[in-house]
Amino acid sequence: MNGETKLIIPGLSGVYDGLGPWMYAFVRFCFGATIMVHGYFKLFAGGAPGLAEHLLGPWGFPAPLAWAYFLGILEFFGCAALAVGLLTRPIALMLAIEMAIITFGVHYTRGFVFSSQGGGYEYPLLLLVLSVAFMFQGGGRYSLDRLIGREF
Repeated sequence: MNGETKLIIPGLSGVYDGLGPWMYAFVRFCFGATIMVHGYFKLFAGGAPGLAEHLLGPWGFPAPLAWAYFLGILEFFGCAALAVGLLTRPIALMLAIEMAIITFGVHYTRGFVFSSQGGGYEYPLLLLVLSVAFMFQGGGRYSLDRLIGREF
């Protein structure tokens, strides 16, 4: 045996070989596109003032409205860049910090299951783990970071 596992359905090897190299970029893109929706809401649909008033202000953030708009910019424009693999590591670091605060500061006391009352920490924890993975892995093979030949 040469150390490789054998596929149960050998005919799938072409699919795996063809699509496998693209999967990291696909996951990175889907992550960025998903979080962009939250940034859009904060920036263009009136969500930032509510975030500032109901969460950031009571937590004692100075200039909570500025922080709310910063988060909207990070989630919308930062995640657009992350989706295409531009400045992947610094954006992923900022998102990891945000997701850690959301996971443990907002959702942790509501239990694990995200479908529980008020939303548990299951989904934000997954986003935190993905952010950390993107931070350590970088843009990957199919990214603008790789295309320009520079990465943090």
